[in-house]
Amino acid sequence: MKAFGAKRAVDGVSFAVERGEVLGFLGPNGAGKSTTMRMITGFIPPTDGSVKVGGHDVVEAPLEVKRLIGYLPEAAPSYPDMTVAGFLSFAADMRGLAGDAKKRAIGRVIDLCFLDAVIHQSIDTLSKGYRHRTCLAQALIHDPDVLILDEPTDGLDPNQKHEVRNLIRELGASKAIVFSTHILEEVDAACTRAIIIDRGRIVANGTPDELRAMSDLAGAVTLHATSLGAEALTEKLAALEGVSRVEPVDGALRAYPQDKANAGALAAAVIALAGREGWRLDMVRTEEGQLDEVFRRITLPDTVKERAR
Repeated sequence: MKAFGAKRAVDGVSFAVERGEVLGFLGPNGAGKSTTMRMITGFIPPTDGSVKVGGHDVVEAPLEVKRLIGYLPEAAPSYPDMTVAGFLSFAADMRGLAGDAKKRAIGRVIDLCFLDAVIHQSIDTLSKGYRHRTCLAQALIHDPDVLILDEPTDGLDPNQKHEVRNLIRELGASKAIVFSTHILEEVDAACTRAIIIDRGRIVANGTPDELRAMSDLAGAVTLHATSLGAEALTEKLAALEGVSRVEPVDGALRAYPQDKANAGALAAAVIALAGREGWRLDMVRTEEGQLDEVFRRITLPDTVKERAR
């Protein structure tokens, strides 16, 4: 838990990340993501509770924890008057690297973060994307076991985002990674698991497929039949066993399952009903859950939810 005065910025958040996992940390602005990541890295202490990295408590053994962690903070801070090469050399020195090991480490992160073209430029002349990649490189320079990345694709163009997501996924095979993002497609692109935090508390925790299954849309069947009026079709669908409700959607109808665990059977039941009734179906499909719908439903303030109804 972390409190700032009377405000609890992080309250009862508890999770573990193992080597080989890439955990996406999602939430609206002000949810407590950056505060949680700062506590993990030892940047700020928890008000209550504890954080352990590699078996070491971040308060009781801060140096041991920091040796294990590579950290990309929010806004990717750096020294603007340094060149990229100078900054990475400084970061390597701070991590205790020297000689050939230092040269190899710098060369490795230059390749990983695609910095060859700007290595001799001063950081204040770089684009936002290159500054971000330079700070990511310093987080990787000592090949840490744990990576804490706060918005690692912020400011990158689409090609650069793709490269960084691939890098995170590859690194996740041998490291424990936590990265925050506002971009839901990154959950599918890079994460093995995701946590959604809202107002300082965890409100969802699961694999991308498990989170999608929480979607109101998951398992619903959308169909269109020109040979039958919408009113009659709605009545027949609503009476079908396993259907919770039927709604019009863009000229079609959508039937929602009562039990998402057996949602796959709903499409077969709808097709069987069409066969018995002699309907000619122009279109029928089973819907996948949508992460953005799950995210909005569980993080929107209650007052906004009421207005949206």
